[in-house]
Parts: sequence; C-alpha cells; structure tokens
Amino acid sequence: MTTAHHAAPHAPQNKTDLFVSFTLLALQGFGGVLAVAQRELVDKKQWLTVDEFVEDWAVAQILPGPNVVNLSLMIGGRYFGIAGALAALSGLLLAPTVLVLLLAAAVAGVADTTTAQGMLRGLGAVSAGLIAALGVKLMEALKNNPMGMLSCIVLGSLSFIGIAWLRLPLAWVLLTLGPLSCVWAGHCIQKRSTTQP
Repeated sequence: MTTAHHAAPHAPQNKTDLFVSFTLLALQGFGGVLAVAQRELVDKKQWLTVDEFVEDWAVAQILPGPNVVNLSLMIGGRYFGIAGALAALSGLLLAPTVLVLLLAAAVAGVADTTTAQGMLRGLGAVSAGLIAALGVKLMEALKNNPMGMLSCIVLGSLSFIGIAWLRLPLAWVLLTLGPLSCVWAGHCIQKRSTTQP
C-alpha cells in the first residue's frame, strides 16, 4: 500500500523487460545504485512514482539483505509474481557478478598500489555526492507524508546524528527511532482521517 496520489503510469512489459532493465541499472551503479535506481525506475521507466519509490526503498532498507536486492524482488514480484522477482534479481546480479570476477582477475596485481587506492577513494566521494543529491531530490516526497515535512526532517536529523556523529550501532538507532516514528505516523494518520470530511 502506498500513499501516493497517482499510480505510476507505466509497468514492465514482461519479465525480459524486468531482467534487461535491472541489468542496465546494476551496470550503472558503482558502490551503490540508489541514485541510479531512482532515475531509472521513477524518471525514465516511470514504473514507480516518487512517493512509491520512497516507500518501497524504506521497506527495502529495513528488510534483511542488500536494499537494492530487496527492491528488485519487490518490484518484480509486484508485476509478475515469483517469476518476476527472480527475473529482476537475476538481472541485478548476473552481469555485475561476471564483471566483478573479470575485473578481480585483471587487476589482481595492481589493486594494492597507491594509484588504485586513490582512484577507489575518489569514486567513493562521487558515490557519496550522488546519494546526497538524491536525498535532496527525494525530499519533495515528504510533503505527502502524513507526519509532515518538519517531523521527517527531525527524525532524519536524529538518525544522522546518532549514526554519523555519535557512532551508535545502526540497529540501536533503528530500534529506537523506528517505533517512535511508527507511533507518530499512526497518530498523524488517525488525526488526518478524523479531520477530513
């Protein structure tokens, strides 16, 4: 269930479309595909609205396993059941796995050089910038959140402070702020439903 006001206008044509789309998505991502996933699934393919993407990504984040894997399973399963989930997952993992194995064999002798290490640090900085830019872009979805933009910003800021500054374990931050945000969201939804005619 989503709180999006409009359903996404398009859907995958078939399981092959899912496989190819997730393969291309995976091959564009280095060190994480969040920014690429949003651009491909929302902006280009229009399989999800911004609100749907934010909600699905939030669910994918709290489920065990890599979040983009969870997202691929959710989207594939939504449109074509188990076969669709497996097609999306295969597309996401097959080509990158082969590519990583080939690259590992090719660079085994130079991986420890200062040049290679510097290049990887530079790519890490680019990935961080992409994620920060995407976070700013997805903030527009907060205006439709029942808790309101201010509550979402406060919760996000508390999460950032807990993890980045206080170096608290992610599990503790999630177990503390997660239930609090769920209770607050439930209160806001109930309040909204009683005030609407």
